[in-house]
Amino acid sequence: MKIVVDDLSGRQIAEFLDEHVQEMRSITPPESKHALDLDSLRGPQVTFWSVMDGDTVVGCGAIKRLDAVHGELKSMRAAPARKRSGIASRLLDHIVTEARRMGFTKLSLETGANEFFLPARKLYEKFGFEYCEPFAEYRPDPNNTFMTKKL
Repeated sequence: MKIVVDDLSGRQIAEFLDEHVQEMRSITPPESKHALDLDSLRGPQVTFWSVMDGDTVVGCGAIKRLDAVHGELKSMRAAPARKRSGIASRLLDHIVTEARRMGFTKLSLETGANEFFLPARKLYEKFGFEYCEPFAEYRPDPNNTFMTKKL
């Protein structure tokens, strides 16, 4: 497996991300869903990585620059057939390392509050993320959980 910066021009990553957005829509009320669409992920404030196993996308994640020292983790996903295989841990380690290299001193995230998102919250806790109040443009929402980590 390798982790590569992705310009999001390929059909495979577009389909992978569409599955992610569709899954989030099926689990989370529309007003509580904050997954970025493909055009938003292509924005200049976002760095996006794909995890490749040969020619197959098996995971992805991104950092959205909020300001000079604060980044937001976005679009973390492992292929459903590859969950619990270490992809998310490897990718999160890579993204935290890259965030530091990019000069961020803080990395925050929003994820779901229901049971479906428990494995994700446990992963973030394992990597030192702590629960926090909403940040940036987020507002309190019983369907969302907010976490942050000082780098």
